[in-house]
Amino acid sequence: MTDDVGTVLPQGTGTPVTIPGPIFAAAVDTFVAGQRLDMRSLARRAGVARATLYRRAGNREQLLDQVLWWRARLLLADQVRASGHLTGTDRLTAVIDGVLRAIGADRAVRMFLESDPETALRVLTGSRSAVHQGMVAALENLIDLERGRGAFDASLETPTLAFAIVRVADGFLYSDVIADRAPSIRRAVIVIEALLHGLDLGHRTPVAAGLREPCLARILPILLRG
Repeated sequence: MTDDVGTVLPQGTGTPVTIPGPIFAAAVDTFVAGQRLDMRSLARRAGVARATLYRRAGNREQLLDQVLWWRARLLLADQVRASGHLTGTDRLTAVIDGVLRAIGADRAVRMFLESDPETALRVLTGSRSAVHQGMVAALENLIDLERGRGAFDASLETPTLAFAIVRVADGFLYSDVIADRAPSIRRAVIVIEALLHGLDLGHRTPVAAGLREPCLARILPILLRG
């Protein structure tokens, strides 16, 4: 469903309009090549003064944030299109699984995490980053899309659910940097799928609902910390 991409990502998948094309393209090329984004070198490559670069693109961390969020939007759009034949929890799980697997296989992201873990975590998971805020907002839109179609009816408000899912995903996807534990996308998807199924009022029996609610009530406060 092509229209769904516009609903999930109302800002589209284009490059940031606030950053000149040559500057942004040079930043993307540098990042994809696994090289450190050095603002002095980037200014030379883009043919602009450093003062102009900072004025038009922000500082290094802000520019990296925009590069990563643009690339994440492309991944999200691909997964929304690929999951158009699914509905409800199945679609939500498929999109999340596809995005996590793509990020997990992204060599440039992995090199960024290895070479500059503190900056990488701030950009990828920081509550003020465009990446984190954008991912949460896109997931909110997808959840509401499935709610509106009657395919998903969670017993939890959309913003809280989307935030919890993103935090669970981050915890498993970047666990080697956060907690010195091997990343596991499979486990992340299992936890997220269980959470979605457990909260979906429209697709569970009364007995199952009674069994799951206490467990979810204990788990959610833990997921929402930080």
